[in-house]
This record gives sequence, C-alpha cells and structure tokens, in this order.
Amino acid sequence: MQWLNQIVDEIISAHPEGEILIESGSSPSGTYHLGHLRELITSDAILSELKRRNRAAKHIAYIDDLDALRKIPANIPPDYEKYLGQSLCDIPSPDPTSLSYADYFLKDLIDATKVLGMDVEFVYSHSKYRAGFFEKAIERALEHTREIREILENISGHKLGEDWSPIQINEDGYLKKRKFLSIDTAKKQISYEDKDGQAKTTGYTAGEVKLDWRIDWPARWWLLKVAVEPFGRDHATKGGSYETGAELSKQVFASESPLAVPYDFVNMVGDTKKMSASRGTGLDIAGVMQVLPPEIVRFFLLRYPPSKRLYFDPENISQLIDEFAELMAKEPDSQLIYICRHGLEPIISRVPFSHLVASYQASLKDVDKTIELIRRTGYKVDQNQEILKDELKYIDQWLSKWAPDDAKFELLDKPPTDIDDKQKEYLKALADKIAAAPADADGEWYHQAIYELKDSLHLEPKDMFAALYKVLIGKSSGPRAGWFLSILPRDWLIKRLKLEE
Repeated sequence: MQWLNQIVDEIISAHPEGEILIESGSSPSGTYHLGHLRELITSDAILSELKRRNRAAKHIAYIDDLDALRKIPANIPPDYEKYLGQSLCDIPSPDPTSLSYADYFLKDLIDATKVLGMDVEFVYSHSKYRAGFFEKAIERALEHTREIREILENISGHKLGEDWSPIQINEDGYLKKRKFLSIDTAKKQISYEDKDGQAKTTGYTAGEVKLDWRIDWPARWWLLKVAVEPFGRDHATKGGSYETGAELSKQVFASESPLAVPYDFVNMVGDTKKMSASRGTGLDIAGVMQVLPPEIVRFFLLRYPPSKRLYFDPENISQLIDEFAELMAKEPDSQLIYICRHGLEPIISRVPFSHLVASYQASLKDVDKTIELIRRTGYKVDQNQEILKDELKYIDQWLSKWAPDDAKFELLDKPPTDIDDKQKEYLKALADKIAAAPADADGEWYHQAIYELKDSLHLEPKDMFAALYKVLIGKSSGPRAGWFLSILPRDWLIKRLKLEE
C-alpha cells in the first residue's frame, strides 16, 4: 500500500508531535451509498496506519446537518418541498422512529461504521454552531468579508456582488442569504436586511447564523485543527472548494490547510456517472452491508489508490472475494490484509466463493449440510466452521438480492417429464457408470465419465450438458458439471438420472 504509506509519511513529517486529527465529512441529505464509504474507509486506513506507527490520532466524521435541504431525493415524498431551505436537523423524519430528517439518513451510515469496525467519532454541525463553537470564525469571516469575496472571485471565476456576505441567516426556520449590515461583537449580534429591506437583529452564537460552505470548511479546519482530510475529486478541481479553502486558511484564518487526499468516484459497472444520493442511484449502504462481508468492503475500497476510479459489479463479486482469499493465503501478514481485517472478526474462508455458492444451493441452503459437503470435497473445515457459517449468511443474501439468474439454482423435487428418448438413453448410461464409480470419485472423474459417452451415443457435448442440467435443476446451464455431480448424494443422483422419483 504505497499510496497509504506516502500519505502517512507526509502527515508525520508535517506533524512530528501531538495528536493527528483526520476529518471526513458529509451532508445527510439523502441515502448514503457505497461511494460515500470510500471517504470514511480511506480515513480509517490512515488512522490505522498512524496508530500502527505509534502516533496518537483520531478520526472524526463531520456531519453538516445544519446544511439546508436543497433538493428532494428520489425516495422522499414530494410534499417535502415545503422544507426546502430548512436545516436538515430541523426537518421531521420520514420515519417516526428517527428524530429528524438528518438522523433518518445517518442511521445507516453509523450502523455501517460499526459493522466495519471503524474507530470514528461523529461530530454534528448543528451541535457545534448552537454551542457557540463557530463564534470566532463567524466574527473573523465578517471582519474579512471583502478579502473572502476577492479570494472566491479570483479562484472560482464567479462574481459575487458587493452585497454578498459569507453567512446565511436562519429566518423563521429557513436559511436565507440576506444583506449583512453590521456586527456587535460585545453583544454577539449582527444586523441585516430582511426580504422587505427592513433592518433586523439576531445573535450568532446559538446557530442563528451559518457560514457558507466554502467558508465553513476552512473555518472548521482552523477551529478543529484538522491535519488531513480525504474528499471527492470534484472538490479538488482548479477553482474548487479545496483551493479556495486553502487560500482562506492562509489569508483569513492564519492557519495551515490539511493534507488533501482527493479520491475518485465509485461507479456501478456500465455507469458513466457516480452514485448519487439525490437521484437514488447506486447501492445503498444498508444493502451493501447485508451482502458484502466487512473485510471485502474494505478490500474493494482500499486495494487501489484513492486517485483510481472504482467500478462495482454486484452480480460478480466472486472474483473480488476470491482475490482477497488468495492474498490472505499468500500474504497473511501484508499491510492490506492487516488494514482490511483490523478490528474485525474474520468472515472470509479459504473456500472459493463459487464453490460455496454451488455447495450451498446443492445442499438446499442447509448450512450444516453445506459444511459437510465442503468437507467431503476436500476442504479443511473443522477449524473454520464458524467462519463458514458467517460467510454463508452473506452468500444467502447475495443469492437473494444481487446474484444473476444464471448463478442461482435449486434441485428439482421431481424429474421433468419432457425428456426425449435420446436424452433418457444418455442419462441412464451415465447413471450406470456412476453406480460403478470408485468411492472417492472426484469432479475430474465425473467430467471424464460424461465425455466418455459422447461417441457411443452420438451426442454433442452441449446436448449432453443441457440434458444433465435440465434433469437436475430445470435449466439449460449451471455449475461446472463434473464438480457439480461429484458433490451431489450419489444414491439421489443415480435415481434422478434414471428419472425415478
């Protein structure tokens, strides 16, 4: 993990002493998806490596729940339009079991960090503002309004106008841009013009005033003393929020900006656009955590540098899981395996994913029978039974939620009736061969047995395999035939090939 070591080397060089604060952040405006986890897991990996090097470090996930609702996500009732402009923490939850709109969406993210074994503290924007934490930052921002406007205009290329100010004001429960008039730091009040041009006064120490996003970000770097922060590459573009934030840190807050760790997006395979909470695209975090074991989630997001775009295929996770198992077997003490499994109970066994999937279905999804079947096919399971049981729970969810139809099968309760005479002849001949098979016949033996009948019965291989799958699972294709036959109970298999119920 050269990319991780390079980041941590830079952090330690810049901060040779004291606790190192890592910040990740998000706005709980919609459903969290797999892409959101990249920021938290990257932060968690940095934390793990810092601690491995005996450095005091902490990871906070800053939740901007004082942010205003700007658009209605796909899975929220349209009548929530009436809340547009209100802070997420003050909008009622779509579900009465949650306290607020923000809490409703945050729950899945918090639950995911627990399953993933993350050491992270959630910090809430509304709590910080309403406790007066941003008081000094608001004063400094208003004192330097002209400089801030010039920095934003010069770097972003967008004109803001003479009446622009760096704050939003909570007016009757809605965040509004209003013309700023003056500030009284002794009374902790500001004056502004309302929509009718009337002068109004409000405090700014209890959340009545919020800094605009581009100023809020460097303000909390300064107040929290953030050392490093991963963020999406859209913030790292020229003229973007990180560039303006770094300049505001220097000129307004007289502080150093944190080490930037930009990361690219996570896309679904075949999708050119990143996952989106507001559009309802992508895999929601709750669903991901039901199907993917936590070390595989980490492995998927950490095996490549943050700068690389990732593509996720929910139907084809066998390669991903088998690659992890192979690395675990070859390099069990590698840095990547350490980071992926740190703080977690292992769930991935050394049995290939495809073997587990087929064995589980061939055993009619009976966990104990599956483990016995895996034992019969040559895998050591005595020391790994609990791991296998946990892994099979995830496989069951994958079969239910993500697996393509060609990966799923069930053994037929009774043989089909639409078998022609040529197929019956072939199946009976194969049954006779299997009846005389050695007790330890493996997948290769069955494979050869299938092919040995090809010439004598004048059948094409595709027709032989189609007949086999049809009589066993009612499909024209299925798992590797030789191996599949080898794992089925022999007495049952012989009766089925003879079309006996």
